[in-house]
Amino acid sequence: MSNSPALARRLGTFDASLIGLGSMIGAGVFAAFTPAAAAAGSGLLIGLVVAAFVAFCNATSSAQLAARYPTSGGTYVYGRERLGPWPGFLAGWGFVIGKTASAAAMAMTFAAYAAPAGWERPVAIAAVVILTAVNYHGVTRTAGLTRILVIAVLTALAIAVAAVWGGSGPDFSNFVGEGLLAHGWYGILQSAGLLFFAFAGYARIATMGEEVREPRRTIPRAISIALGITIVIYALIAVTLLAALGPDGVSGTPTPLADAVTAGAMSWAAPIVRVGAAVASLGALLALIAGLGRTSLAMAREHDLPHWLAAVHPRYKVPHRAETTLAVVICLIIAGADLRGAIGFSSFGVLLYYLVANIAAFTQPAEDRRYPKALQVAGAVACVALVATLPPLSVGLGVLMFVVGIVFRVIRLRRTPSSPR
Repeated sequence: MSNSPALARRLGTFDASLIGLGSMIGAGVFAAFTPAAAAAGSGLLIGLVVAAFVAFCNATSSAQLAARYPTSGGTYVYGRERLGPWPGFLAGWGFVIGKTASAAAMAMTFAAYAAPAGWERPVAIAAVVILTAVNYHGVTRTAGLTRILVIAVLTALAIAVAAVWGGSGPDFSNFVGEGLLAHGWYGILQSAGLLFFAFAGYARIATMGEEVREPRRTIPRAISIALGITIVIYALIAVTLLAALGPDGVSGTPTPLADAVTAGAMSWAAPIVRVGAAVASLGALLALIAGLGRTSLAMAREHDLPHWLAAVHPRYKVPHRAETTLAVVICLIIAGADLRGAIGFSSFGVLLYYLVANIAAFTQPAEDRRYPKALQVAGAVACVALVATLPPLSVGLGVLMFVVGIVFRVIRLRRTPSSPR
């Protein structure tokens, strides 16, 4: 490993859990249910259970690995240490390209709720710039702002659920009558792959392992807390949306929760939900920028990205060059692309990222083992299955981007054969 300056360990269990919670809730509640309903109808409830199980398997692998390798980079580092440079590179590359697209999507989601018509892209770019500046000034500021954002989002969600269930309440026949299996198992698995996008936030805890106090205790505990709370919230929201709008209603709108509130007896609460959606997107964007910076730092330390990105700010102890560069890339994507399909593309990269994590955890010796190998086998098989059922366009774009990454690394190795492999 490179001997570049280390990051400061400032995060405890509470702050690390909030960073993961803010990432997952911001991405999932306001983004993933619409495409999941289009794929599986009310069967998205089964897809949610499948996605939660896959996320749990992957979380246990990440926790077991992070406890042994408490440094920045997450599965990029784990893959290199346990499997070799190429698997590590593929994991890191999948994380960076998938989550860069996710960051742009979250910024645009925020702008869709918060910006006047016609100003969505400038507002999205401004959000990226401001939150990058927050991250630039230190991880404790990131955790502090995340705490505020998570509390605001949970309050908005509680109001939304109360508003939907108030008065006469939603109609369960909206989804019970259709049948959970109406779209078949392929549709259910596709919805699980899309909903998995919403659970991927716990990776942010592992990628920030170099900044967590007592990582062998804190990281596994924070992952379990954040994932458990998120599963409960998602299940409640999924049932509420399907009961209020039905599967066709959920799949037909980019703002299903706000529409569900508007259709009920407490429609006055809809603006609160829109504010909550905007705040949730900011929370996800904040954590995405932080996680992307740390993984890019780790890859740059090993020369899998330009080594210039491995710098750590002498005062704020953050990977400032990596975060600033990624912010520029995110802004360019926002300026020139429509990212409505980014969820599938992101899921492709992240599922392959966790495939490497499960295989790496499977190879750990008994003294490092915290969970049975069966969970890692189940997680690896499930990752492959969910990738195979993602929308064809997402799979095609994902394969193309991985080919680009492989070509990039082959060229780098041929030009500098003496550099780290």
